Amino acid sequence: MIAIVATIKTKPGQGAEFEAVARELAAKVNAEEPGCKLYQLCKSSEPDTYVFMERYVDQAAVETHRGTAHFKELGKKMGAFMDGRPDVKILQEV
Repeated sequence: MIAIVATIKTKPGQGAEFEAVARELAAKVNAEEPGCKLYQLCKSSEPDTYVFMERYVDQAAVETHRGTAHFKELGKKMGAFMDGRPDVKILQEV
């Protein structure tokens, strides 16, 4: 299994807008990507900070996720509310 932890900073005051789009993305991923076993948006205790926790069965499932229309479309929409690029850590489960 592959685990991904993506930490995202949002622009001050734009968390609610980011959350709305991120929730829409999470719903589509969870409904339409069988190779993704977890795609959960979490809010950090740090201001304007969110974390996506993700689990995929293999690298092919990660690539499928990145290639979906919903990831591309909604990722672009989320980008308008983000303060910089996400910090993405890719991990192998043990």
